Amino acid sequence: FLKNVARNYSSITRLHSVGKSVKGRNLWVLVVGRFPKEHRIGIPEFKYVANMHGDETVGRELLLHLIEHLVTHDGKDLEITNLINSTRIHFMPSMNPDGFEAVIKPDCFYSNGRENTNFYDLNRNFPDAFEFNNVSRQPETVAVMEWLKTETFVLSANLHGGALVASYPFDNGVPATGTSHSRSLTPDDDVFQYLAYTYASRNPTMKKG
Repeated sequence: FLKNVARNYSSITRLHSVGKSVKGRNLWVLVVGRFPKEHRIGIPEFKYVANMHGDETVGRELLLHLIEHLVTHDGKDLEITNLINSTRIHFMPSMNPDGFEAVIKPDCFYSNGRENTNFYDLNRNFPDAFEFNNVSRQPETVAVMEWLKTETFVLSANLHGGALVASYPFDNGVPATGTSHSRSLTPDDDVFQYLAYTYASRNPTMKKG
């Protein structure tokens, strides 16, 4: 799918691999934007990552559908055309392709394939801002960390399955960041609250509170 999109919409897309999984599968990233091959001053970089847990497959499918929606409506839908003109969007539909391939029946509840081939939870394999995390860095994690060094991302979203939440930085913290009040504040807390509310208010179930 990604190769077909990159071939058929080459003027607004760029497909590249940022690394390999344990089993050697590519970690594909498709860039969508008016200038997909390079950063331009004034054009913000946004990234989507999905399928970090291999058995959480809905996010992967959502990103594929979103990619298709964007590229097929460029020049036809004013809002989408403006988005492509003004933003460079990076899509990684699957951070855990090995886990995805290992899933027989996805249920988003610790099924086979949730972790990578080495049985590491990639969602807990990154450095932690508040807790010591000395787990062995996995190839998929290292690839994403190196990728982040190559782009000036200003915002990102990571899609998961299972719990119905809009979680924003950070999931943990220290008393100084508000954990005693069940919060973890950041300098951009107002922005994160706005984005989370915007998302949740458009979800029929989340809107009910």
